[in-house]
Amino acid sequence: MMKKSLHVLVVLVFLLAGCGAEGVTPTPTEELPVPTEAATEAPTVSPTPQTEQPPAPESGYGPTGFPADVNPLTGVKVSNPSLLDRRPLAIKVSNLPRSVRPQWGLSLADIVFEHYTEEGTTRFTAIFYGHDAEIVGPIRSARFVDTHIIRGYKAGFAFGSAYSKVIERLFSAEFVDRLVLEGENSPLYRFDPNGYNHLVVNTAQLSDFLTQKGVENGRQNLDGMFFHPEAPAGGQAAEQFVVRFSAAIYNRWQYDAATGKYLRFSDTVEDFYDGERAEYAQLTDRLTGQPIAFDNVVVLYVLNEYYNREPEVIDILLLGSGSAYAFRDGQMYQVQWQRISTDAVVSLAYPDGSPFPFKPGNTWFEVIGKYSTVTETEQGLRFQHLMP
Repeated sequence: MMKKSLHVLVVLVFLLAGCGAEGVTPTPTEELPVPTEAATEAPTVSPTPQTEQPPAPESGYGPTGFPADVNPLTGVKVSNPSLLDRRPLAIKVSNLPRSVRPQWGLSLADIVFEHYTEEGTTRFTAIFYGHDAEIVGPIRSARFVDTHIIRGYKAGFAFGSAYSKVIERLFSAEFVDRLVLEGENSPLYRFDPNGYNHLVVNTAQLSDFLTQKGVENGRQNLDGMFFHPEAPAGGQAAEQFVVRFSAAIYNRWQYDAATGKYLRFSDTVEDFYDGERAEYAQLTDRLTGQPIAFDNVVVLYVLNEYYNREPEVIDILLLGSGSAYAFRDGQMYQVQWQRISTDAVVSLAYPDGSPFPFKPGNTWFEVIGKYSTVTETEQGLRFQHLMP
């Protein structure tokens, strides 16, 4: 009873005080300035060299039985296996207004989920495990879908405020001790590189903070994904494709044969003409200077429900299974996504249930509505996010 009362008190205090630049109502595009007295300088970081990884065995890795030095979220041997003796870290990262781009640290994430928030916007939940990043951000508010990600990846979660009902769901969950907000002794901090005070975090410090809080921070069971270096048969050529969430948020993924990765190009202007006036710019990482490039990009068709229409609040039910389009090695595959239990990661399967192989490396999940459309265009496939 005391623990439950404490959680309720924490929620009430948080709702009254707010956190960072956001209050407890969903205002996704509002970016309010905050005092800059506590701002600190951004550390200077040199680009991380991309070292060649030893090839995976012919049988691949996963979905179970990963060797101790293989990251189960990437299927890649890590240079520092001790990094895997901790929980993954999920961090909420902003995507609007466009002035927050390029974001910090995304190129070092193992997995990124991009999902619809409200009023035409999207936000990212980036998962860090096999690498640390000296800065990740700008950090913004949580959404309902994050409860699925925290449970599935057994992650610590850094975020900046949320809508009151999201806060209630987070703080009533069994993972409440793994939630990290801005405040006294928190590893989340602010700095002001361009006249705006961003909330950011160092992932190594975030992991240490969880340990200091008394959170069990050892290696977790992250089985579920299957990785194989060879592209499977049955794919269709897919040099590029577009994912459109709204007139404000749309992006193009373009395959780079030299690196074997898909490069992300993000919207630069509002396009109210269904793609006719879309303009893009390549997205980079402000931390490393590297392009945002992913070995796998997967479009997930997931039920998006209205929790509330005025103001617009969305609940994304990332549990069960559904249709998916997987892109790797310049090929597209129609598969099924699955997350069969609350403590499972997202994996991919063929219609007969056998596991579909991710390419060893990082993965970007584009989460669109269950009733979204896909069409063929001269520029490749075009996915249009739709709500019920």
